[in-house]
Amino acid sequence: MTETVFPPAIMRGFVESLSAEIGPDTFSAALSNTGLPEEWADPAHFTALDGVRTAQAYARLQSALRTYYGRGARGIFLRVTAGLWERLLADSSFAIKAQSKLIRGLPKPMRRKPALDLLARIFGGREGTITVHSLDLDLLLVDKASVATRGQSDNAPICFVTLGLIRDCLFWADGRAYDVEERTCCATGARQCEFVITTGGFSQ
Repeated sequence: MTETVFPPAIMRGFVESLSAEIGPDTFSAALSNTGLPEEWADPAHFTALDGVRTAQAYARLQSALRTYYGRGARGIFLRVTAGLWERLLADSSFAIKAQSKLIRGLPKPMRRKPALDLLARIFGGREGTITVHSLDLDLLLVDKASVATRGQSDNAPICFVTLGLIRDCLFWADGRAYDVEERTCCATGARQCEFVITTGGFSQ
């Protein structure tokens, strides 16, 4: 069985955005109070990790913060993604930046799926891990690996970071706020995480 991997560069961006959102001191305190390594407060720590260990750390960190902040964790993660999406684009390869420029040059109704395909390419880890599909007027993003849910179990979907990235990616693409719902989640026992993006009301 292929082990789940996660790009260390994205983990660094996530930790940087998280620290900026809640403050370095608060972040360090949260790590200490949840029993996580203090060195995780330093984004550079993840540079030395391979993709498998990074995936494990990504899931553990989100799980610990959901426990630490309770219901407030969802709002924190959704705010973090605004900074994270910009960091991912800024730190991307020349090819990704060229693709993003092409997307922004398309008519607005034509930007949505290419933008999500770009997100899948950056965030997917392995090719085909995240896919984007058309659902009549709406869109469906399928995350087969769902790194954040590794070893997790919950009664409700928990992929707040992925959900937030979808929202912020689409807002970057055409300046519109879309309704995104995580319809199925691996943490609840589903085989894959599925996010429905309602786009039918934005045809122009």
